[in-house]
Amino acid sequence: MPHLAAIALVLPVPMVAQGDFNPFDPAQGGGMLWTWVIFGAALYFMWRFVMGPVVRALDSRDAAVRKAIEDAERASRDAEAARAEVEVRLGEARAEAVRLLAEARERAGVREREIVEEASKRAQAMIEAARRAIQAEQDKAIAAIRDEVVELSLASARAVLERNVGGEDDRRLVERMVGRVASGPGAARGGGR
Repeated sequence: MPHLAAIALVLPVPMVAQGDFNPFDPAQGGGMLWTWVIFGAALYFMWRFVMGPVVRALDSRDAAVRKAIEDAERASRDAEAARAEVEVRLGEARAEAVRLLAEARERAGVREREIVEEASKRAQAMIEAARRAIQAEQDKAIAAIRDEVVELSLASARAVLERNVGGEDDRRLVERMVGRVASGPGAARGGGR
């Protein structure tokens, strides 16, 4: 209240009759009146030049905070959607990898069977070729032995008969006999003894 007292000292105090209200007398409540008058006058300026910018700044800050929250929520939803999409794609990629691996294993199994079958066929063909070669060599050896037996038989007959044996008829006769001995089941065993 010292500032009201200073105002009261500066302003001339009008003469008021006893019992009348003197607005300049602090003892009669004049200080309270002037406090409210000054406060009312200052309130307008405070509201216009102090509170207005503060309220606008607070509103602007609140709007920025709301926008930041909305942006964060939108970013969170977008991140969640992106995460879900990544998980779906990852699941698809895993399924594709499993499918490709199964296909590769199946192709490898088919190829393995083809290789085994081809190797088996080649081995069988080689065995058959070897059997044919052995049979051909055996046939050649038997033919050579028959020719030798025929020649030995003719030579023996010539020696025994002391005549010239070896004509075409004699050769056919000996070959037939050697053929019977070779083809007969017990003849070959009996003829060797």
